[in-house]
Amino acid sequence: MTATEECSSLPKHVAIIMDGNNRFAKKKQMQKGDGHRSGKNVLDPIVEHCRKKNIQALTVFAFSSENWNRPQFEVALLMKLLADTIREQLPRMEKFNIALRFIGDRSRLSPELQALMLYAEETTAAFDSMTLTIAVSYGGMWDMAHAAKQIAADVLKNKLNLEDVTTDVFGQYISLGDLPAVDLLIRTGGDFRLSNFLLWQAAYAELYFTETLWPEFTVEELDDAFAVFGGRERRFGKTSEQIQQEKLEN
Repeated sequence: MTATEECSSLPKHVAIIMDGNNRFAKKKQMQKGDGHRSGKNVLDPIVEHCRKKNIQALTVFAFSSENWNRPQFEVALLMKLLADTIREQLPRMEKFNIALRFIGDRSRLSPELQALMLYAEETTAAFDSMTLTIAVSYGGMWDMAHAAKQIAADVLKNKLNLEDVTTDVFGQYISLGDLPAVDLLIRTGGDFRLSNFLLWQAAYAELYFTETLWPEFTVEELDDAFAVFGGRERRFGKTSEQIQQEKLEN
C-alpha cells in the first residue's frame, strides 16, 4: 500500500471512550484510583501515533456528565489528574504542533480548572498538525440541548431565521462543528454502548469495541482498529454499487 492509499484508508477524526480503568486496578489488585493514574499515561503514545498517521482530530472521553454521580473521592482524583494532564501536555502540544481543546459543561468545574483549560486552548490555538480534544463534564444530549438553546437565542435576536435551521446549520452549533465528523469511534473495556458520547458527531462513525481495558490499550491495537476501519465500506445511505461506481469514476 502506498502512502497515499494508506492515508485515504485512515479516518480523519478518531474518538475514544477510554473505559476500564477501575477494572484494571481491581485486576492488578491496585489501590483505589491507581487505575486512572495508569490510564493517564496511555494517552501520550496514542496521541503521537495519531499525529504520525496524519489523523486530523482525536477526541477522548475523560469525564462524562454522568460521572459526577461517582464517589466524591474518585471525582476529585479525576479532576486532579485532568489538571496534571493539561500541565504535562502543554509542552508536548508545542513540540508536536497540536491544538488542545475541551468540550463539555464547564460550569461545574472549579474556577482554577476552567482557567487552566482556557489557557491551554489559547496557548495552542495556532497549532495545526492535529487537534486533540478532551471531553470533560460532557454528554451528547447536553451538547444537542446546548446547541438548540444557542439557535433559539439567535432566532430571537434575528441573527438566524427559523426556516434556515437545517442539519448543516445545527451542526455548526454543536461542539467540534468546525472539525470533520467522527469517522472511527473506539471503546475500550468490553462494553458495547456509546454512553452519551458525541451522539451527533458520530452519527455515521464506524464503531470498534474491544475487551482491552484502557490502561492496556496499545498503539498496535490502535493500528488494528485502523485496519478494521480501512476494510469497511462506508455507504452513507447509498448502495454498494453506487460506491463502487463512484470509485471507478474518481
